[in-house]
Amino acid sequence: MILAAGPGTRLRPLTDKTPKPLIEVRGAPLIVHQIGWLRLAGIQEIVINVHHLADQLVDHLGNGSRFGVRITFSRERELLNTGGGIVKALPQLGRHSFLLMNGDVWTNFPFTRLVRHQTNQGHLVLTPVRNKSNRDFALDGKIVQRFDDLTHHDLTYSGIAVLHPDIFQEREAKPFSLTRDLMFELVHQRKITGEVFAGDWIDIGSPNSLSKLRDSPDT
Repeated sequence: MILAAGPGTRLRPLTDKTPKPLIEVRGAPLIVHQIGWLRLAGIQEIVINVHHLADQLVDHLGNGSRFGVRITFSRERELLNTGGGIVKALPQLGRHSFLLMNGDVWTNFPFTRLVRHQTNQGHLVLTPVRNKSNRDFALDGKIVQRFDDLTHHDLTYSGIAVLHPDIFQEREAKPFSLTRDLMFELVHQRKITGEVFAGDWIDIGSPNSLSKLRDSPDT
């Protein structure tokens, strides 16, 4: 599943007329790059949630056949945030673990190593960041941790995960944050595993990060 419903507020006015996942970087819309990464990893069926300028995304991507995949869309009448958006899409995602990716991530993460990853809870890809305020997690072996003393954290959630539908059993398709309203709780219960990825990773949610990606050499 690719999360693509958000309004991209920090990128306005660019996102007033273009949904963030359709912003062009390195010759193609970001989400087209993402679909290509997933296809190369062997993923053929992709669910995309849409809300802000949804018709543009649906019209551009279609059923996915020209990209070598099958795309279905989960339309949100109201914006459901990351957690609620997943809950609404669960009927399309099936009963097994699924790979999740935020629609504003550029990375060279090797998705093939997640394709066969099985979990009955969740598995997060974490990445080191310089900004201390964005460090939400630490890793104890394979177990993701959070501490009251935030100085113990050195990692942030990359927007890439493998999740099992069962973790959403008690949740409704209403707005809530996947990370703050669900992952934090499961991490405290030591139910979430993780891995560290220190390769290329950019969240293009701000003008500065988008410029950084556009100005950096192709990798």
